[in-house]
Amino acid sequence: MIAWIANIHPMNIRDVDLNLLVVFDAMARHRSVIRTGEEVGLSQPATSAALARLRRVFDDALFVRVGAQMRPTPRAQELAPLVQRVIELIRLEILQQAGFDPARADRSFSILTPDIGEIAFFPGVLRRLRVDAPGVRLRAVSLPRKAAAEALEAGEADLAVGFFPDLHKAGFFQQGLFKTSYACITCADNRKIGSRMGMKEYLAANHVAVLPEGREHTLDRLLEAKGHHRRVVLELSHFMSLLAIMPGSELIATVPDDIATAVGRHIALRRIELPFKPPVIDVQQFWHRRMHNDAANMWLRGLFHAVNRRDGRAPLPAAGTLDA
Repeated sequence: MIAWIANIHPMNIRDVDLNLLVVFDAMARHRSVIRTGEEVGLSQPATSAALARLRRVFDDALFVRVGAQMRPTPRAQELAPLVQRVIELIRLEILQQAGFDPARADRSFSILTPDIGEIAFFPGVLRRLRVDAPGVRLRAVSLPRKAAAEALEAGEADLAVGFFPDLHKAGFFQQGLFKTSYACITCADNRKIGSRMGMKEYLAANHVAVLPEGREHTLDRLLEAKGHHRRVVLELSHFMSLLAIMPGSELIATVPDDIATAVGRHIALRRIELPFKPPVIDVQQFWHRRMHNDAANMWLRGLFHAVNRRDGRAPLPAAGTLDA
């Protein structure tokens, strides 16, 4: 298609730009400087100057006046269909706005989220995918904070969904989904602790803390800033491990409210009123600026937002209604 470029002198290759090719294509069709200028939006002198540049580039007269027309030389006749194809390729393949058809897509997306995200965000999204994009697959990935930013920057992950305070920085876009907070839970049979505790009793209790992928606990930072320290007897990496740890124990766990709701659907739990006002958790989705205008990424984050956004501090929807 573009073999003709090899015949251009290498010192002149920089002179071949899209505007010159557009002028050549119009001239080949109209065979008139005036009509060519009208089509490409150039004055007659500017069109003549562009034609002169083309002649220098190809070392050929290209178009010669014969009567009222500019007739193509054999070299111009040879180039005309090739130039037209190059222009069509640029217009249809390069300049055309990239699109994404989820119904026809056959691809995988990687989502950065802890296991709480897998529980809270994925069920509704998967139900929508079955209907709207059956060929799309999702992969949940949990990474430390620094690695999460690097994965988005490198394109190894398409989206981060959850609580990622380290991504509030230049180079990343963010969109809020909902706000939530913390709840304190214990086994329903735990008679050692009542429905409420004072601060001293709370700090002295046996705590199980969940720190996904080695992240520090936001709650502990808040308490330590006030000079308080919990008695943590067990640290876990995954929230769902609470399903096996909590039953029959005297442990308490202070977890995001969605986790308390999700775990409580599987084991008997009791909520305990916290003796302090817990911090608000801003649950958001993040993407790198490289992907901001990518049609597939725009669709993906639009889907996650549509399915998982909540007003105010609405609780985790009941099972089976996440995509309502």
